[in-house]
Amino acid sequence: MTSIVIPAHNEGRVIGRLLDALLADTSVSGPDIVVVCNGCTDDTARVAAGRGDRVRVVEIPTPSKHQALRVGDEHAKGFPRLYVDADVVVGAADVRALVGALERNPELLAAAPGRDIPLAGCAWPVRAYYRVWQRLPAVREGLFGRGVIAVTEPGHERLAALPPLMADDLAASLAFGPGERRVVEAARVVVRPPRTWSDLIRRRVRAATSSAEFERYQAARRAEAPERAPEPVSEQTARTGTADLRALLWARPALLPGVVVFVVAALAARRGSRKAIRDQDFSTWLRDESSRQG
Repeated sequence: MTSIVIPAHNEGRVIGRLLDALLADTSVSGPDIVVVCNGCTDDTARVAAGRGDRVRVVEIPTPSKHQALRVGDEHAKGFPRLYVDADVVVGAADVRALVGALERNPELLAAAPGRDIPLAGCAWPVRAYYRVWQRLPAVREGLFGRGVIAVTEPGHERLAALPPLMADDLAASLAFGPGERRVVEAARVVVRPPRTWSDLIRRRVRAATSSAEFERYQAARRAEAPERAPEPVSEQTARTGTADLRALLWARPALLPGVVVFVVAALAARRGSRKAIRDQDFSTWLRDESSRQG
């Protein structure tokens, strides 16, 4: 049986649309869905429970995504297993496409859907930013930034060995080598972007801070066992370099304004993350509320 684990912290406004999409398949043998409400002070649990018996709701007092994922694992029944963020939308057919890809390819340990980012209603700098971001090689090929990852049982064992990291989806993506992971474009997930420039910068500050924590983890792993062959998570990176931006501009000169916006956002995020990195504050979650409107 396929299991879906959904960690949810105060997602009462949006979790219904995700659950409705997952439950659109009326088959009684649909996936096992576990919603772990962690530290919620809103109606997330009530909204999830209102979707019927196919959704099991577990409540824990601590607002921790990492703990919610672990508790979800304790309650989930089977594999392949999907971890899905509560603020994205992925449908039953997309889940089947991901599961099918894993079952048809024994070498695959992890898969994620192609992403759709609706930019209508976003400020023009946000639209310009995402037109560049979506075309970057690491973004196209990585499993991160999608809010959905599906793993086999061996793939789950790989993820379970990871420590709690703010950049959990980046760590999950880089835990697998290129031949072990795949983006399944036939499956789609809707990831709503921030609508305002300030919310975009909040997201990018969080990303810069979490990337710094992840790189420290990588360095510590290498220092602990330098004589061992490096595992995928120890060596890979999702950093965007100037060469990536130059190649993008060479292929698409019309993206120059977007590249300028992208660089400005990157510099602002780097500046905004300095204090958190200096203080080793890798737990403060800068949440974007504008993407949860409507």
